[in-house]
Amino acid sequence: MVVAFRSLQERLRQQDMSLTEKLAQISWSYTILIAVVASIGFFMLYSAANGQWEPWAKRQMVRFAIGCVLMVGLALINIRVYLRYAYAFYAVSLVLLVAVDVRGSIGMGAQRWIDFGVIRLQPSELMKIALALSLARYFHTLSIDEIGRPLKLIVPLCLTLVPVALILKQPDLGTALMLIMGSGLVFFAAGVRLWKFAVVLAGGLAALPIAWGMLHDYQRNRILTFLNPERDPLGAGYHILQSKIALGSGGLFGRGFMQGTQSHLNFLPEKQTDFIFTMLAEEFGMVGGLGLLALYTLIVAFGLVIALRCRHHFGRLLALGLTGNFFLYVFINIAMVMGLIPVVGVPLPLISYGGTVMLSLMGGFGLVQCVNVHRDVNLGLRGGGEPSG
Repeated sequence: MVVAFRSLQERLRQQDMSLTEKLAQISWSYTILIAVVASIGFFMLYSAANGQWEPWAKRQMVRFAIGCVLMVGLALINIRVYLRYAYAFYAVSLVLLVAVDVRGSIGMGAQRWIDFGVIRLQPSELMKIALALSLARYFHTLSIDEIGRPLKLIVPLCLTLVPVALILKQPDLGTALMLIMGSGLVFFAAGVRLWKFAVVLAGGLAALPIAWGMLHDYQRNRILTFLNPERDPLGAGYHILQSKIALGSGGLFGRGFMQGTQSHLNFLPEKQTDFIFTMLAEEFGMVGGLGLLALYTLIVAFGLVIALRCRHHFGRLLALGLTGNFFLYVFINIAMVMGLIPVVGVPLPLISYGGTVMLSLMGGFGLVQCVNVHRDVNLGLRGGGEPSG
């Protein structure tokens, strides 16, 4: 009883923390780690522009600075606000996805952006955060017994599949796959049984012939090129072949900063966005590439620790979902440029040039920080019978 009373006192104290106390609870080591990775990105964009801060590095620095303010601001907001308005944020993101189909801007053959004049917004990036929030909100209200009932999974499946369908229509296969895999991680963390994943996977494999017929021609070409890049070395296979050449030419320690031949002689396509890891590996070699991967691993580890330390289910699922989303960015991009998976439009987080992606990543980090700051807050009961902490 004494221990329980002290625990209750501590939770009540956490609920009424002052601004100074909240700032002290922010994981500044996590923040510094994020800043270090972003700084590597600034220098790689400087190199991509042949020693110029314009047009990419300077703009990326401004976006990161805005993102840092956003991250700290989101971390200081009471986590109950996110719990209360999770579905509202999802609804807004869904409306923006629909708006892309009506008034979206077309770039590189895809209709993925909404041009507001000041900024071109990519709603699919916002949906990654909105979906993590809404799924965490939904599973927070269920007990373990309720999660085991198949009918209880209809709502979260709809929450996932509706935006996936809209994103596939843009078309953006990479982001759609990220939403599916990120949602799957939240489902698993919430306690959904493995046999249900097996059923879904079996259904997906059975539907592959139908899915193949629904793919666009360029998507089929990407898959065929992945299986045999040499089939069209000057066309569909050009990107991945040049990427592999750049990766191999870097060797152990690389050619040196701004000395990469594939990138600076313009053999390497999209060197400031999707293929920026290849440029880094060419200039700094395997050592540089592994060093960046080590920093990414630490960021993921921080996110997992924050999730595991949280006493309420909503925060645990939210931090796991957002950290899993970050991991998927890294895994898919690096596997793509190494030729391990087909080429999809997924940037390297904090390194690749991009406005909406940078701000959405920093917003995600802010929510993870918020979970850390409010890890001991009492959010009520799970499913009406199981304590959330």
